[in-house]
Amino acid sequence: MKQLLRIPLLVLLTILTPLLATADDRPNFMIIMLDDAGWTDLSSYGSRIQTPHMDGLAEQGMRFTDCHSAAPNCSPSRIGMLTGRSPIRAGIFNFLNAGTPMHLQANEVTLPNLLQDAGYATGHFGKWHVSRLNSEQAQPEDHGYDYYLGTDNNAEPSHLNPENFVRNGIELGMIKGYSCDIVADEAIGWLKAHVSEEEKQPFFTTVWFHEPHERIASPPDLVDEYKDRHPEIKKREAEYLANVANADQAVGRILATLEHLNLDENTVIFFTSDNGGLNDFSNAGLRGKKSNVWEGGHRVPGIFRWPGKITAGTVSNDTIGFVDLLPTFCEMAGVKLPKGRTLDGISIVDHLTNDQPIKREDPLFWFFYRVNPSMAFRQGDWVLISNTSDSQRPKTHAISKEDLPIIKSATLTDFQLFNLKTDLDQTNNVIDDNPEQFEKMKKQMMKVHRDIVTEGEHWDLPVQNTRKKPIGT
Repeated sequence: MKQLLRIPLLVLLTILTPLLATADDRPNFMIIMLDDAGWTDLSSYGSRIQTPHMDGLAEQGMRFTDCHSAAPNCSPSRIGMLTGRSPIRAGIFNFLNAGTPMHLQANEVTLPNLLQDAGYATGHFGKWHVSRLNSEQAQPEDHGYDYYLGTDNNAEPSHLNPENFVRNGIELGMIKGYSCDIVADEAIGWLKAHVSEEEKQPFFTTVWFHEPHERIASPPDLVDEYKDRHPEIKKREAEYLANVANADQAVGRILATLEHLNLDENTVIFFTSDNGGLNDFSNAGLRGKKSNVWEGGHRVPGIFRWPGKITAGTVSNDTIGFVDLLPTFCEMAGVKLPKGRTLDGISIVDHLTNDQPIKREDPLFWFFYRVNPSMAFRQGDWVLISNTSDSQRPKTHAISKEDLPIIKSATLTDFQLFNLKTDLDQTNNVIDDNPEQFEKMKKQMMKVHRDIVTEGEHWDLPVQNTRKKPIGT
């Protein structure tokens, strides 16, 4: 009898052993993101700013020249990253201003939700801004995070000695130091605790720095260094350059910790910024800036590192977006995609690891009602731009009660077509020369626009209208 019992046990162990080994070998994930840094704010993208640690990721991995945030503004962009969906589908039409009911609802399925359910430890560090912390709105733990240190929006009153951090529901008050160092210290402490307690459990982390979003505060020695390097610039610009450089040093400490803990070889890192920058030099060669659907509003630095899997020093010109992260990381982790919802991204694993071209059936797109133009639709090198039919209406900076019905009912109009291969700065409208391409993209674009605004939540918004003229004109 004992012998009969022993056979099924051996069979069971034979089955489970490779499964357990596979689970142990699953990669860790870390998303490192700056706030309001533009496409050319790293030295590897042509900046004057010295960013050796961020550039080191590119030297050890794949740097994308055509990477795009999910929106040209902070809250919707972050929500697109977490859900793999257009933020409009989740009902996020703008940044989350104080008092708005808009937020990432608990019924949305996020990347940390999926990975946590698959056995990953999950942590968030830095700016949150997808719901109001310590409120009735869905909290980080509702979206799959075991642990978090965050702020609702920006570091206040500035990056130096911020007073608005919350750790796992507890308000911390003023913390001495620069925001990027506070965030890095917390992430480093969490990583060390994770290794000592759950060495074989894979992890997923979002490290979302506040830098270089205003109000900026930078170490005086770094500011002086950039004033000496570039005597022609004003102090304000030197403070900005030093601000990104300070964040780079914080990134370097996190990377050094991963190496010290022997986690670097099996950790997939994606580095980026949440949207385009506010300075011309931050978006060099592009039209527009943050809050625009021109390229300067959403083309951002994008770097993947996965030692041994992604060839070091690779530069890719293929187009990727934040909405691709959820399907990509899920494939890497062996996690099934959520059912019953539209995803706007695709997995790019074959491109990252096997250098296969990215084949995208459904174009990337960006919709941001409060600017003119309001929507961009990307297909290969072609990008179609349009206004909405309410483009001459004064639009509020923060979305108001009067805006939403118009957003839901407005149609697309005033189209412009550009070919980015020959016209990166989008100055030559070629609709008349390419009528078939225009009609094809226009039909697709209008359908997508109608789909997303119909799906988006109809919030009961406050009445407010402080903006007296159209934005983006």
